[in-house]
Amino acid sequence: MQKLSRVLAVVGTFVLLSLTGTSAVFAAGPAPVDLGTAGNFVILSKAGISTTGTTKITGNIGVSPIAATAITGFGLVRDSSGAFSRSSLVTGRIYAANYAVPTPSQLTSAVGAMETAYRNAAGRTAGVTELGAGNIGGLTLAPGVYKWGTGVKIPTDVTLSGGANDVWVFQIAGTLRISSGKNVILQNGAQAKNIFWQVAGATTLGTNSTFNGNILDKTNIALQTGAVLSGRALAQTAVTLDANRVK
Repeated sequence: MQKLSRVLAVVGTFVLLSLTGTSAVFAAGPAPVDLGTAGNFVILSKAGISTTGTTKITGNIGVSPIAATAITGFGLVRDSSGAFSRSSLVTGRIYAANYAVPTPSQLTSAVGAMETAYRNAAGRTAGVTELGAGNIGGLTLAPGVYKWGTGVKIPTDVTLSGGANDVWVFQIAGTLRISSGKNVILQNGAQAKNIFWQVAGATTLGTNSTFNGNILDKTNIALQTGAVLSGRALAQTAVTLDANRVK
């Protein structure tokens, strides 16, 4: 087979190829999902954020409508303004609904934006449906909207191949799980900020896995020991961490 130096995604065209035993799906890229003010947070939760071990987070985290008592394991140090806290585990600020103004209203806006973004992602018209019967391990995926009526599992590495401005939206009616030690690999300039995982069930990032993209989850997001997330964890219930890196 002649070597492909460049893949062009054409609107409305989807091709499934086999390249040396690895499937590659090519699809047109959609517009990005607008995260609104939820994009100001790398972790945002309605029910709480907990961590054990030596977690390292780069960016802001927040909880609402629940209070700061739902943020555990961070050793919070309240700022003199009363509007946010800091932690040795977080390069950024930590916000909660019971902090001083203007934090409560800002968090209400961010949570609303998170929910709107979830609905927006879920409402996109899919170009590829039920790919791999929910098993996308070993595939190379081009920009596009992918939909499953079941859960999605990543038991082996999956690659997202596209340019710096290309967008992926994954609509998952069930759970999302990447196995321990496995990776979501970005190729040819693809960026985590342009990847959106809309998940109705729980999301689990296995031990020492590496994951890329913005997770918009209707329920909870769990990062198991040593998992690395480049993107955002935006959950409508809880986010649990264990010696993770989130950036």
